[in-house]
Amino acid sequence: MRRPYHTIEKNGKVSARKLAKFLCKSGQFLLPLVDLIEQCRMACDELIEVTGRAALQAVLQLSSEQVVGGPPHPGQRRAGEVIWHGRQSGSVMLSDRKLAVERPRLRKRGAGEKKEVEIPAYAALQNEPRLRARMLEILMRGVSTRNYRAVIPEMADTVGVSRSSVSRQIQEASEAELKELLERRLEQVKLLIIYIDGLQFGDHVLMGAVGVDEKGHKHLLAIREGATENATLAKELLEDLVARGVNPGQKRLFVIDGSKALRAAINAVFGSQHPVQRCRTHKLRNVLDHLPEDQKSPVRSALRAAWRLDAPTGMAKLKKLAEWLEREYPGAAASLREGLEECFTVNRLEVPASLHRCLTTTNIIESPQSGVRMRTRRVCRWRDGSMVKRWAAAAFLATEKNFRKIMGYRDLWMLDAILNGSKSVTHREVA
Repeated sequence: MRRPYHTIEKNGKVSARKLAKFLCKSGQFLLPLVDLIEQCRMACDELIEVTGRAALQAVLQLSSEQVVGGPPHPGQRRAGEVIWHGRQSGSVMLSDRKLAVERPRLRKRGAGEKKEVEIPAYAALQNEPRLRARMLEILMRGVSTRNYRAVIPEMADTVGVSRSSVSRQIQEASEAELKELLERRLEQVKLLIIYIDGLQFGDHVLMGAVGVDEKGHKHLLAIREGATENATLAKELLEDLVARGVNPGQKRLFVIDGSKALRAAINAVFGSQHPVQRCRTHKLRNVLDHLPEDQKSPVRSALRAAWRLDAPTGMAKLKKLAEWLEREYPGAAASLREGLEECFTVNRLEVPASLHRCLTTTNIIESPQSGVRMRTRRVCRWRDGSMVKRWAAAAFLATEKNFRKIMGYRDLWMLDAILNGSKSVTHREVA
């Protein structure tokens, strides 16, 4: 039988129209609220708060009545194992705050310990992980724990928002985020490209890896913390990838910033058969740092022009440029020669030009690193490596939600064929 107060649609959602119709018919419920507005000029947000608090109190009361078997009747002794035992202060979790309420108290008959009976609705509203997740989300937007009160709506009885309380909640939430990242399984992800780069947090270095699958989707793979960006740290990062399902037998392209330690670690863990592309942005910056201002523009143009050529021709051009620089700027010449062949890896593989922009720099991983810096900019002191890993994991995962496919992703099938197929596939063959 359908009751006149039923306002739930078939899909489980509350019908605002039906609810409003019911409230109009039950005008006595609204009269105290109308009087508050007319007599006290109460603001709408205060009205909503009072109504919401009253609704929560009603939910707790109804839940208690279901446990006891009916409402309380003062002065009458009720049969049954569970009895009413007064009321007491409590709090329930909302999305970003704790709200103080007064809840009924239930007990089992008889004397002794452990006689308190839990109210199901009250237990459900004690969902602290939801509050921790909300606090972490707000802090990832750049809000300091010192200023957290400023972003929580003002409420008369809001509790539990002290700086120390926020810090504890955030630590638990970020530890959960770190655990999620470190336990990700990667067997089902076919990675064609892996980008690796380091990020500085105070005295700590955090090395991260981002992968791109055959459809162009980016994946946050792993992070590793250490004192410096050395071979041991890089090797541990790569070994962790293998342990979580990345097959070293599948040939893939690595894109790195030029670190010799990282290059050695790739050979040790994955093998020398995997091609490595040096970041051209880092190379350009390193070379120009050794030159005076009047020489930077022509050298920059020469480097960019050479990188557009096929590998043998481009390398020959840059070797001649290094010979010319050797006379007056030996530091720039040495920087140019170092790792020169790996700057032309994608040219040598005859990768489609549509992929060059994404495959010749570490921008794919540096972009999320910028998001991490933005989300952790309020942290003034990094106490230890555990704190670095927790905050970095939470910030990386928050940034990962905005990941998009890489530019030129439609041509990744050609890179897959070049790396793992029986022959190379080029633009000329496709045409």
